[in-house]
Amino acid sequence: MEHLKLYFTTAYWKDLALSFGQALHTRKFWKELVMMTIGMLLGAAAVYYFLMPSHLIVGTISGLSIVINTVCGGNADTLSFWIMGINAFLLLLAFVLIGNEFGAKTVYTAMILGPLIQFWDRVYPYTNFTHKIIDNQDILIQLSQGHSVLDPNGNPYLLSRSGEVLEQVRDSVMSAGLGMGDLWFDLICFVLLLSACQAFEFRINASTGGLDIIGKIINKYLHFDIGASVSIGGAIICGSAFLINDFRLVVIGLIGTWINGLVIDYFTVAMNNRKRVCIISPEWERIRKYIIEKEGRGCSLYEVEGGYTHTKQIEIQSLLTKDEYADLMKFMRDNNIQAFMTAGNCSEIYGTWLIHKTRYENFMEDLHTRRMLFEQKRQEYMERRKQYWENKLRKKK
Repeated sequence: MEHLKLYFTTAYWKDLALSFGQALHTRKFWKELVMMTIGMLLGAAAVYYFLMPSHLIVGTISGLSIVINTVCGGNADTLSFWIMGINAFLLLLAFVLIGNEFGAKTVYTAMILGPLIQFWDRVYPYTNFTHKIIDNQDILIQLSQGHSVLDPNGNPYLLSRSGEVLEQVRDSVMSAGLGMGDLWFDLICFVLLLSACQAFEFRINASTGGLDIIGKIINKYLHFDIGASVSIGGAIICGSAFLINDFRLVVIGLIGTWINGLVIDYFTVAMNNRKRVCIISPEWERIRKYIIEKEGRGCSLYEVEGGYTHTKQIEIQSLLTKDEYADLMKFMRDNNIQAFMTAGNCSEIYGTWLIHKTRYENFMEDLHTRRMLFEQKRQEYMERRKQYWENKLRKKK
């Protein structure tokens, strides 16, 4: 209850506005804004070109929106509104039930998915792959009057944006013709594109919203692991596909949801992998200086004793990126440094290591400077405002 009261206090919104105003003046904000938009453009393409034509329902909010949109007889424009509406509701639940964990980034990415689907629909409609233009004035007249006309295969004729009659010749972008034999290609393409988009967003501390929010809520209140929570939410959404699809398509969707989770884990781990190196060398001081001064990373020193010779030496342990590890190996080879070294992958790291030391210092210095300038301008504004009201009171007297 106290958490809900916070949203109705003036101080909370003032602090939020101040933080946002400061962030607007940083290059990091605009860089991540562009990266989030590019990532969501990729995700919108996955939904528009592979989910919509084939009617596959994978466990995502986009899949649930397709079910509702199809049941209500909507099109690409109405689908975008369903996606935006459901995401807005889930974001509200996230702020109330979880807190400010997702923040402005998730709000932004979730709300632009619908408009980006409309963008792809206008730039290059998927009907360019699945339909062909036919010359039939009778059908054109009926469609222009709002009537629905079916082709010999039971699919409705469509009107293009330029007013031409379109006849469906393929079930999906990846299929060779009418029939259901190529749905797996659509599923694989969709999963790869969407998983890359999600991993890309997670990389910059953002998310696509939707299913991520459902997973977080299940994780917090039912205490399942986050992976199992996302799978449960996806399975529930896939179950809704029984309203518009047969059993076979629903099973394909469930498999796609499971593969989606696996691919996300793969991309996330691959991008977050770090090298944990342990080095024992008589020239440990040179290695230590190189790691700190050249790579900008920290390291730990341990006194170790050999089990056979009982010789005491210094062991260096450090966490490096793949590029930094390659640079370290090159440095040791070029300088002919003798050492015993082991290296292993580390996929989860918590703490300030995630920000490179030199970049972190530059970022904090830039942020401090901009905060001081912002505070100075605010003080000047308050002084001018105070002087304005004092002058106004004097005139009244």
